[in-house]
Amino acid sequence: MSQRFDVVVIGAGPGGYIAAIRAAQLGFKVACVERWRNPQGDRVLGGTCLNVGCIPSKALLASSEHFEAVQSHLNVHGISVTSATMDVTTMLARKDQIVGKMTKGIEYLFKKNKITWFKGHARFAGKQESVFAVDVFESGPEDAQARDRIEADKVIIATGSRARHLPGIEIDQEYICDNEGALCFDPAPKRLAVIGSGVIGLELGSVWRRLGAEVTILEAMPDFLAAADQSVAKEAWKLFTRQGLNIHLGAKLDAVAVEGKGKGKHVVLDYHDAAGQSHRAEFDRLIVSVGRQPLSEGLGLEAIGLATDERGFIPVDSHCATAVDGVYAIGDVVRGPMLAHKAEDEGVMVAEIMAGQKPHIDYHCVPWVIYTSPEIAWVGRTEQELVKEGRAFKSGQFPFAANGRALGMDASEGFVKMLCDQHTDEILGVHIVAATASDLIAEAALAMEFKASAEDVARVCHPHPSLSEVMREAALAATANRALNI
Repeated sequence: MSQRFDVVVIGAGPGGYIAAIRAAQLGFKVACVERWRNPQGDRVLGGTCLNVGCIPSKALLASSEHFEAVQSHLNVHGISVTSATMDVTTMLARKDQIVGKMTKGIEYLFKKNKITWFKGHARFAGKQESVFAVDVFESGPEDAQARDRIEADKVIIATGSRARHLPGIEIDQEYICDNEGALCFDPAPKRLAVIGSGVIGLELGSVWRRLGAEVTILEAMPDFLAAADQSVAKEAWKLFTRQGLNIHLGAKLDAVAVEGKGKGKHVVLDYHDAAGQSHRAEFDRLIVSVGRQPLSEGLGLEAIGLATDERGFIPVDSHCATAVDGVYAIGDVVRGPMLAHKAEDEGVMVAEIMAGQKPHIDYHCVPWVIYTSPEIAWVGRTEQELVKEGRAFKSGQFPFAANGRALGMDASEGFVKMLCDQHTDEILGVHIVAATASDLIAEAALAMEFKASAEDVARVCHPHPSLSEVMREAALAATANRALNI
């Protein structure tokens, strides 16, 4: 027997569960299909982000930052600590407790909003007039028979992404890991290699460096943080290498092998550096972080006349509608940055469109964050993008070293850089390196959503002393070089 709903959401990561909740708030009868299992084998909600991504990695980042502060940053405050040790097992248990609390919280929200959760793998079975049929399998589409059938007028595909692996390198999640295995090292490795200097590589490499690992990062590209503004990338390179991250650009991997027996097992890397010189190095663990790819296979898209592009993404328009009327796709499985908050906004947008509303998303106002220490965040265009576009712009920059609150916090590294239209003063991009860049960037995103000028931000009263004053000073610097405190 099939069950009938107004909307079925496939996937319960940040995009999917938010889409389901918003659709339910708008009066739709909603079902959500999610197949994720935790290490204990239980079905859980939250997808990659809550289970093995955003949430657990930020928990480990916080723990490792506290440990490093106790070891080397408290003496400036007059605090002397004679010895400090890290119990990695306790740290990992805290991370798991936070994940469990968050996933249980989504279960509560589903019950509160009367959303039916189908536990398993979803696959389209076809379409009859304007009604879609979705089968739910216990393990996957290879199962002989579906456990449930759902019928719905609208479908939202929110299946997310998975870590991209390199050909010929087997991920065992013990010695050679992707983001999942890299969250569970116990004890901390003494020698850690990371392939890729993107967000995941930098964040997890930073965690284990603070806990004592000697970290080597191999990046195939010749540029560091190529997506970021060049001023930010230059500052980040200086800070990260000073912290002890050993980053090699233009490195070409030749071979990876796990050698040894028992406790003597280790990873051997053969690679060529940017100058073409060959190297062989041994490590205790290896993290492969070379990006992510959309999870679109096994959905039975062909049953409803839908196809992915050559990279596995589901093509959508500016409102996340697919080529099949009534089917939408959001988050990592479609074009655009693979960011949890981008997926959430798309989920809200699609639910509201279904209800006859007219929302939209300005993707230039979606912020990016790298949760290193200090953090890196930006929204809008970079300087190199504006130069390439041939757009006349002006720039204002202000350092945290000239901010009283930052000095008091012993967090004076970094700056805020604001880029504005030369003629209209409209803010086109904001780039931050700071201890709390992830929080500060929200003001910039809000300003850009409302098409604010640098002068608009400069004339808003900011609390003193606070880190937010640096945003105002950068706006003043972009407005005829009017910064007051430098």
